[in-house]
Amino acid sequence: MLEAIVALTLFGAGILGVVGLQARMVTAQYEASYRAEAVYLTSELVGAMWADVPNLASYATAQCSANARCKRWSDKVAATLPGGNATVTVDNGIVTVTLTWTPPNYGTHTYSTSTAIRI
Repeated sequence: MLEAIVALTLFGAGILGVVGLQARMVTAQYEASYRAEAVYLTSELVGAMWADVPNLASYATAQCSANARCKRWSDKVAATLPGGNATVTVDNGIVTVTLTWTPPNYGTHTYSTSTAIRI
């Protein structure tokens, strides 16, 4: 009888461990999904900037709302990432794109990349 109780206790502890592991795996999957979206969104903007080099300065955060393509991209960031926010700086052909987002119940995450865009 005692052996059965010990076996059930160990089995229950194992099941709780597996459930906890599963919950952590789901969380990690969401975090990885957000990071992948951030990388994709950044690449999308840099590609658009390469296609529109003469108007490169209009992609900076301060001028973004006046550029239709940049505004659509900024809206897409806000819609895709929870609490998504984008900052774009353009300095003499050096472009830095920084995305920040805050998933529910987790801290703020940041993805930033820099590239040179010149003719």
